[in-house]
Amino acid sequence: MRWTRRRVLAALAGALATALFVGLPTDVVPNPVFGRAVPVTWWSYPVLVVVALLSGVLLATYVRADSGQPVAPVGSDRAQRRGAASGLLSLFAVGCPVCNKVVLLALGASGAITWFAPFQPVLALLSIAGMVWALRTRWRGATSCPVAEQPPALVEPGN
Repeated sequence: MRWTRRRVLAALAGALATALFVGLPTDVVPNPVFGRAVPVTWWSYPVLVVVALLSGVLLATYVRADSGQPVAPVGSDRAQRRGAASGLLSLFAVGCPVCNKVVLLALGASGAITWFAPFQPVLALLSIAGMVWALRTRWRGATSCPVAEQPPALVEPGN
C-alpha cells in the first residue's frame, strides 16, 4: 500500500477527529461543555493517543492513493465493524464511570465505581487490540496478490 500525501493527510485528520470525538465528551480533553464526576485516570491519555493514531491510520487505508485509482476492497466487512466497534469501545474505556448513563442505570453509582471503573483498563486493551486487528486485516489484504480472474468461456453460436 502506497502512502501518498493524500493518505498521510487523511490519517492525520482521522487521528485528530478521533481524539476530539473520544476526548471531548469524556473530558479527557478539557473543555467547558463536558465535565466529569471522577478525575481522569493517568492511563486515559496514552489510550486516547494510541486509539486516535490507530484510527487515523485505519481511515487512511480507505483513501485512494491518487485521484485516478479506485480504492480496492481490502479486508472484510468484519474488519470495518471491528474497527468502528473498537473506536466506540474506547469511549467506555476512558469515560467517567459515574457519568455513563448506561453503566449508571445498570450498576448504580457504587457499582460503577466498584465494578466498572476497575474494568475500564481491560476495555482500553480490547479497544486497542480490535483496532490493531482491523488494521492488520486491511494491510494484509492490501499487500496480498490479487487472484487473477479467468476469462469467461467462449460459447459458439448454435450450441
